Amino acid sequence: MNARRLISSGSPFEAAYGYSRAVVDGSYVHVAGTTGYDYATMTMPAGAPAQAEACWRTIASVLVEAGCTLSAIVRATYYVTDRADAEPVLDVCGRVLADIRPAATIVIVSGLLRPEMRVEIAVTARIA
Repeated sequence: MNARRLISSGSPFEAAYGYSRAVVDGSYVHVAGTTGYDYATMTMPAGAPAQAEACWRTIASVLVEAGCTLSAIVRATYYVTDRADAEPVLDVCGRVLADIRPAATIVIVSGLLRPEMRVEIAVTARIA
């Protein structure tokens, strides 16, 4: 059985708020809610679709570090702060996950941690 392993994306939020970008536990990778920040520069795209694209770049990178790829995703949850952004974000998710098709949920929320955050994506993947 695989040991529990913590993975960081380099986000300052992880150390400050006591969480990991992902936790590998056995054959599962649990990726925390991921927003659109580029953690190297701490910049955020303005539009929700661009933020969703940035979320997927971070998630893809973390999954590779965990030992799998986006194709291993079995569950996805999308959070958006504006109902008008839901379908544009889902369009991005549909392009990224077209052949993967995990069980997924989208939730419209009143807000995320910071006002510039319009999208957050959390996933669970299973390492083959």
